[in-house]
Amino acid sequence: MTEPTRNLPAILVVDMQNDNLHPDGAFAAFGAAQHAEEQDVITNVRAVLDSARSAGAPVFHNRIVAFPVPAGLGGANAPIFRMIGPDSLRAGTWGADIVDGLDPRDDEPVLDRIRMSAFHGTSLDVMLRNLEVTDVVIVGVWTNMAVEHTARDAADHGYRVTVVSDATSSINADWQRVALGYALTNIATIQTVAEVRASFSGSTTAVVTPTP
Repeated sequence: MTEPTRNLPAILVVDMQNDNLHPDGAFAAFGAAQHAEEQDVITNVRAVLDSARSAGAPVFHNRIVAFPVPAGLGGANAPIFRMIGPDSLRAGTWGADIVDGLDPRDDEPVLDRIRMSAFHGTSLDVMLRNLEVTDVVIVGVWTNMAVEHTARDAADHGYRVTVVSDATSSINADWQRVALGYALTNIATIQTVAEVRASFSGSTTAVVTPTP
């Protein structure tokens, strides 16, 4: 099995799911698929993953899912939750699946949740601490929603946070600009894919130990 190299940043891949990104997805009419294409976000996330995996960095995939029965499980206390379900991002459907080309590896956990932050209701924080992770790099969608919520929670949990500007996307360029240029400026370091890949290029490769 492959063990992550200690002291490398962990990659948090947020909500790279068909309903959020694909032209046939539930939120394409909102502009999400178009902005994802403009950002070339799938290709750019894959580039970050390639570098992180080569360096031996841990990778965590996150999905937001809806459980339509019984009704109301996702909550209706805010518009952001009323947007989800009962059929969009429904657990076990194509819409909730991670997009083709970003398939998680066997040693990369996939954590499901019903709230915006990847930390809310999951074991992510415990897993990161077990690996002695101190820094996280966030990629995925949407920048002004789940990415931002995850970044804020990560900072509150004591992690140093990087958000990758061209490996994230939103509803449109305006939301992207506001999230990266205003909302996240006191929470995270904003870097490009090229900068993140360069930071991994000198890292020690993963330590491979024999499987018992």
